[in-house]
Amino acid sequence: MDAKQLAKETFENVVGKIAEKAAKLAEPPVPGAPAPEPPALEEPTEPREPLPPRPDQGAPAARTATGNDTGADPTTRAQHQAYLTTSTGARLPDTDHSLKAGERGPTLLQDHHLREKITHFDHERIPERVVHARGAGAHGVFVGYGTADTVCKAAFLGEGVETPTFVRFSTVLGSRGSMDTARDTRGFATKFYTTEGNFDLVGNNIPVFFIQDGIKFPDVIHAGKPHPDREIPQAQSAHDTFWDFVSLHTEAQHHTLWNMSDRGIPRSYRMMEGFGVHTFRVQNADGATSLVKFHWKPRLGVHSLTWEEAQLLGGLDPDFHRRDLYDAIESGAYPAWELGLQVFPDEEAQLFDGIDLLDPTKIVPEELAPVQPVGMMVLTANPTNFFAETEQVAFHVGHLVPGIDATDDPLVQARLFSYVDTQLTRLGGPNFNQIPVNRPHTEVNDMLRDGFHQHAVHTGVAPYRPNSLDGGCPFHADGDLEGVFEHLPAKVAAGT
Repeated sequence: MDAKQLAKETFENVVGKIAEKAAKLAEPPVPGAPAPEPPALEEPTEPREPLPPRPDQGAPAARTATGNDTGADPTTRAQHQAYLTTSTGARLPDTDHSLKAGERGPTLLQDHHLREKITHFDHERIPERVVHARGAGAHGVFVGYGTADTVCKAAFLGEGVETPTFVRFSTVLGSRGSMDTARDTRGFATKFYTTEGNFDLVGNNIPVFFIQDGIKFPDVIHAGKPHPDREIPQAQSAHDTFWDFVSLHTEAQHHTLWNMSDRGIPRSYRMMEGFGVHTFRVQNADGATSLVKFHWKPRLGVHSLTWEEAQLLGGLDPDFHRRDLYDAIESGAYPAWELGLQVFPDEEAQLFDGIDLLDPTKIVPEELAPVQPVGMMVLTANPTNFFAETEQVAFHVGHLVPGIDATDDPLVQARLFSYVDTQLTRLGGPNFNQIPVNRPHTEVNDMLRDGFHQHAVHTGVAPYRPNSLDGGCPFHADGDLEGVFEHLPAKVAAGT
């Protein structure tokens, strides 16, 4: 079966399953309704349980902090109980009036509900991402074609293998409240919840980047962010400090040309290509390695806004891109992308037709190395809670699975450090992979203990190796077992 037929059957199969669910609705709702049922005209007074999520909404799987499948409905994590309670479950008769000494006060420190309510409110915000702060996410499913077997043994690429995904699209420079239609690079980050662990493909909608070495990342972002004296312009790449940097830093000019083209203002996230940017090293079941670049190809084609359209939409609807994504999914117009690979021989020079494969400011033209389709992703559900899912999802280029490894690209090497480092502050400690949206869909035994927001209740007394007190567990995975991650060796040029 050829790739086109595989793509057609995969899309029809995934969408068909979702359509069955949608068909159960007598009248599909108009997209964007705030609740799953029309509100009453009068204020409700009869106690009832919280409303369920809307039909278009999904949620992270009900996994434990150590990856075990509980089999529970994901909504079990939502609020339950018809009556207002404290955070510890005590029912409350009132939340409209503080406890006071006398009719007019003063307010008493004894009012523990007041203190809990205000204190929690004062700490609701977490630091926004330094880059990619403005984003929108969705749940989906990826289905492998099996066509990658000759170059990569990763299980999720196998024929017919269905893998849950979560995707976050974003702008790079703007703050969380900035407009969607700014001229900027877009992030295209995908978390695959594979049977071999999470694989994060953390890319952009432009195939190159501004810099070759990660040590320059603070420089390019400082130049692109608003001017530090006035904090303007917001979410704009074309301004004095940006032009100052890219005009003096030659390697940045390739990405700049892409950024100032139509690619800098996409029509929709649904009509946007994605690129892994870096070259990765992959290995097949026989142990042979290749170098690859990842590409996402939208089924709707690539479309952009004109500059005038982007400016008008930024004023009329700053949420244009995220609204477009959510409404499309709620309407059953599920966006889809094919994942493809450009494949290159894994040679010591790590060049292809004279192009340095370790240089993220360079592309390999698709005329020289065609993109070979290896699977399809369809986004099928909106988040149930933006903060819990889209804001707390934590991507990392070091979340790799057997058969896929990083290369010596100096930009990706710096990202391998930076992505973990940034989550420590933003998500409050080292246990961010235990947040529901980040939990793997496979069992975890990592010997990592304690720390802020530890959700696992570990058993045993010996989180170290070697040990005998816990029966020697956990054991090293034998290289002959399936699903064992190994760093793929690469020849290092001899020094001179």
